[in-house]
Amino acid sequence: MLGEIEACVDGSPVDIGHLRQRSVLAALLVDVNRTVTVDRLGDRIWGDRPPQRWRPTLYSYVSRLRHALETACDDEVCIRRQLGGYQLVGDSATVDLHRFRELVARARRAEEDDQAAALFDQALGLWRGSAFGALETPWFTELRETLHREQLTAELDRNDIALRRGRHTDVLARLFEQVAVHPLDERLAGQLMLALHRSGRSADALEHYQRMRRRLAEELGIDPSPPLRRLHQQVLAADASLAVPVRPSAAVLSAPVPRQMPAPPALFTGRDEELEQLSKSLGNGPDGTMATTVICGPGGVGKSWLAAQWANRNIQRFPDGQLYVNLHGFDPRTSPLSAQVALRGFLEALGVAHDRVPTDCEAQSALYRSLLAERRMLVFLDDARDADQVRPLLPGSPLCTVLVTSRSRLTALMTAHGARLLPLDILGPEEAHALLAGRLGAERTSAEPEAVAALVEHCAGLPLALGVVAARAATHPDFRLAVLAEELVRAADRLTALDPGDLTLNVRAVFAASHQALSSSAGRLFSLLGLAEGPDIGLAAAASLAELPSAQVRALLTELETAHLVKQYRPGRYRMHDLIRLYAAELADGLPEREARSAQSRLLDHYLHTAFAANRLLDGPYTPFRPEPDPPASGSRPVRLSDTAAALQWFHDEHECLLAAQSQAAVLGRHRVVWQLAWTLISYQLGGHRLQEYATVWHAALAAAEHDGDDFTAKTLAHWRLGFASARAGDHAQALDHLRIALTLAENTGDTAGQAHIHRTLGRAWEERGDNDRALGHAVRALRLYQKVDHPLWQANQLNAVGWMHAQLGQYTEAQAHCEQALALFRAEGLPAHGASTLDSLGYIAHHTGRYQDALNHYEQALALFREAGDTAHEADTLVNAGETHRSLHHDVDARDAWQRALELYRSQNRTAEADRLCDRLRTLGAP
Repeated sequence: MLGEIEACVDGSPVDIGHLRQRSVLAALLVDVNRTVTVDRLGDRIWGDRPPQRWRPTLYSYVSRLRHALETACDDEVCIRRQLGGYQLVGDSATVDLHRFRELVARARRAEEDDQAAALFDQALGLWRGSAFGALETPWFTELRETLHREQLTAELDRNDIALRRGRHTDVLARLFEQVAVHPLDERLAGQLMLALHRSGRSADALEHYQRMRRRLAEELGIDPSPPLRRLHQQVLAADASLAVPVRPSAAVLSAPVPRQMPAPPALFTGRDEELEQLSKSLGNGPDGTMATTVICGPGGVGKSWLAAQWANRNIQRFPDGQLYVNLHGFDPRTSPLSAQVALRGFLEALGVAHDRVPTDCEAQSALYRSLLAERRMLVFLDDARDADQVRPLLPGSPLCTVLVTSRSRLTALMTAHGARLLPLDILGPEEAHALLAGRLGAERTSAEPEAVAALVEHCAGLPLALGVVAARAATHPDFRLAVLAEELVRAADRLTALDPGDLTLNVRAVFAASHQALSSSAGRLFSLLGLAEGPDIGLAAAASLAELPSAQVRALLTELETAHLVKQYRPGRYRMHDLIRLYAAELADGLPEREARSAQSRLLDHYLHTAFAANRLLDGPYTPFRPEPDPPASGSRPVRLSDTAAALQWFHDEHECLLAAQSQAAVLGRHRVVWQLAWTLISYQLGGHRLQEYATVWHAALAAAEHDGDDFTAKTLAHWRLGFASARAGDHAQALDHLRIALTLAENTGDTAGQAHIHRTLGRAWEERGDNDRALGHAVRALRLYQKVDHPLWQANQLNAVGWMHAQLGQYTEAQAHCEQALALFRAEGLPAHGASTLDSLGYIAHHTGRYQDALNHYEQALALFREAGDTAHEADTLVNAGETHRSLHHDVDARDAWQRALELYRSQNRTAEADRLCDRLRTLGAP
């Protein structure tokens, strides 16, 4: 089929009929040994223009083909009728299309270039012209284009092999032909440039690059790719790495050429971006300086694997040799290797006799630099502890390249020697999955996808951990992966489960080596961080935890960051890799109990008192209940926040940590802290429509309040807030249960303000249920109770609530009067910002009484206040109302704009029902 469609037996052609009948054979051969349905065959043969009675015609073609094949091939090839279609049964190797693909795959797996080149030659020799000949149905046309792309890629792979083997003259003519057919293929352009350069035609290579650059700009509006630009620069500079490779058998060496690179890691996965960065940074340094890169990262992240992979991929760039030494900077089994010992090994590898090596370290270093002065060499310094260990091993020649790996950043090398830094992070989920599949086989990993996902998750992207897991699984090929996954699910056993019995591969030992290298103060802080249960930690919280000034803690965190035990992912906020966090927690478990409890108390009080201050900025001095916390523990350092914006940002940064702190307080028996933390989060969580987290913290608060027994204030508060949460979640029965309990508690204790708050929420609950009459009744009772306690802000809010319920019942005169009263009270108390909801109510009333411009004015004022307060939940609702008014004015563009902004907010708040309803409204506007 890689040309005209033909069938042959022992070299003799078989009559398979006219072109359309041949197309039936081709359509079956593409899926040899697989059933092709009748409908699919029809689509392949005729596309969207089948004849009127195409099925009988197809059956006739198949019958003739079956007879022809049975006559010529006996039983080796036959067409069988299957349920719903036909199946051509035969050896796929007899079909040139499948044979081509199989040979290409074998060529790409071949270990030797000679073998790969022979296989590519066989595969490409199968082509006799354009695939499928003259067939022009859409399906054949699309498949033909795919096959021709595969043909070109195979030819380019064969070209690469020829260039690696020094056979540039053999492929030059063919390269010119290919470029004429594929003028925009940058890989092909690079091959032609390299072949021209090696043939002594560098000017032609540079001219071809300029033509390519102009064509890409004119036809596609893009620049050449980074690899092609880099090749252009190498040709310009007559880079020696582009020279014709010398076959090892022909090499004549006048001096020892060390080849010390470690083998590349088996089944290396991912890291394409990092490899590209290394290639960029390890070109010759600027202004004649030596190119040096430090790959840094936590233990087990794959620094040495990455370096070895890059070194072996680029070995041809260093024809004068490669030096390697493991400096054992963080090896748990041995002390760091001294620079003097490493230098002696390098000198002997460079041909210096044992008795001619100087005894003095400076003399050794000077001799070493002299020997490398005119050589293009790679020096790989693995697992360096600090800059002092590396400096004597640096060549002085700009021809040399230095690659260093370390758990430390070695900033002194950056300052004094211009080294570039390449921080290495964990693998992403896809790369981690690919690593396991590569080690264990795709068949085994695809058989247990859930277990593999659990292994990936609990190794947290750390290549060392993934390697240990893969090794353990490989030693028991008959065991299910779910067994190993179950071990890792238990966090307390995870580090033990990742212990293969070898210190160099033991995840816990790797972390321990990094910890032991810290100063005592930094080591103590690292252990204390194991007590913090949030996903990250801020500088101020860490200062409270350590009972140290912020400036000193910042310096200690910098030391931990340099050792890659923490990461400052944005200014002032730090987090750990999941497995490092487990190790820190193990160290925290070993702290004296009194020290650990004191640190936890300081941290909890930091969160509680800062949250109180932040909430006071959001709510002002009129917040209901206001349960004042006990004084903070000695050494705790709550943050002083300047304004509402700072309070909102602090809640945003610390929200997950506050949830963790509440859980930790419950475990530690600090029940008052549990419900007080819940109280501080009311405004922030409701303003951002975080209803799920809101319900969670109040369930915890209720449990804590019940544990305290006689604290009726806490119980009343918890039942009240859970009633509100249940109402918002649509669970009306549960909402009423909680609210009735709360109301009874408030009545029994004579808490008039509490009763008012609960009636207010009952009104909202009945409104959510759709019973506006009952909702109005509770709203009026709440207003009367608020008037008894003489609290202007509460009265104003409730006047708005009563006005809103009148509006829902169509009683717009009463609604207008109550809302105007509320707004006047807000302004009289000097609290105009608290009137945002009242302005929204007035907008709603104006809209429903036909005063559309007044409605828009009210809505705009409300939106400005909601945005200032960061209240995105109410902002979204008001935008929806404003859109309705624009729609009534036939301002469809403005309506769409308001609803689109509201939709974005609803989706960010996971308010699916509201978002779906709004999508329906947007559809009524038609296409924009």
